[in-house]
Amino acid sequence: MKPLDLIKTPLYLAQLASGAKSFKKNPIIGSPWLNRHGLHTARLRSAESMADSRRRRLTHLVDSEDAESFARDGYVVRRNALPDDVFTRLRRQVEDHEFAAQEMLQGNAVTRFIPITRAMMDTHADLGAFVRGRLFQGLLRYVAAANADPINFIHTVFAEPARGPRDPQTLFHSDTFHATAKAWYFLSDVTEDGGPLTYVPGSHRMTPARLAWEHQQSLTARSDPNGHHAQGSFRVADEQLQELGYRAPVRIAVPANTLVVADTHGFHARAVSERPTTRLSLYGSLRRNPFLPWTGLDVFDLPGLSGRQAEIHDAINSWKARRGATGQPPVGLVRPLDPPRRWE
Repeated sequence: MKPLDLIKTPLYLAQLASGAKSFKKNPIIGSPWLNRHGLHTARLRSAESMADSRRRRLTHLVDSEDAESFARDGYVVRRNALPDDVFTRLRRQVEDHEFAAQEMLQGNAVTRFIPITRAMMDTHADLGAFVRGRLFQGLLRYVAAANADPINFIHTVFAEPARGPRDPQTLFHSDTFHATAKAWYFLSDVTEDGGPLTYVPGSHRMTPARLAWEHQQSLTARSDPNGHHAQGSFRVADEQLQELGYRAPVRIAVPANTLVVADTHGFHARAVSERPTTRLSLYGSLRRNPFLPWTGLDVFDLPGLSGRQAEIHDAINSWKARRGATGQPPVGLVRPLDPPRRWE
């Protein structure tokens, strides 16, 4: 350890009981000796057990068929999520208005994030009703095993195969070591060749083979040349998926008006786009401390904070951008389907 690491040891130890995942930034989480003796796999087992316990208390949030789909596959697909007329109105409320946005370039893909604020939900009634509604909120909370407030964005992905190197999101990976939910309510069709979410069914669950693989990765992760892997978002090769005994990956190509919610602790990727594509969705994400025994008690349920995660994130991101320290800079007011602003 470096001298500064010794001073930070109490913080590093405290992070063991949190969602901290970086093998590179935390020398305890990344310790080959501790992981050889089971630290990483103990965190995996404990996090899964706690998530199962919390999720059993959240079954009232979802329909039984969706709970069964999630238990089997690790994701839920709800086609025709809204009546046609409501869907048409919601899409117009999103596509026809300008909003403050941020953009991120990864490989050959630009992702635009438009924070969904309370003011937007109040002004655009159908948008607000869906994001606040039982289907979107219930599935996110159930899959994440946390009755907490998710962070929500209007989400546009612009894929340009000729733009640059491969998008890192197209490599199969697990976001973190514990249950975490992401949702996409698609406002545009997602085709087989248009970079659909691809998920390895059942990979949200630990198996003896998966635990052995995780153990092996934990021994060398801190020095892995792939920065995402070293930060605890493990990448996995296609041939390794077969060795782990999981079912074949499924490309979730769906029409507009479909809601997809997935536990991105499971192995997933954005399929490689074979042509220039633009994909528009309402996006939600929910990740909480995996070791909490209770389901609720979320700080963002407090008066004045509920529904404000996205605008707080936007304020912090803008503050960082003014200091040149963000890869997701603000780009001003845009319509969600306007061409990317900063990445020509």
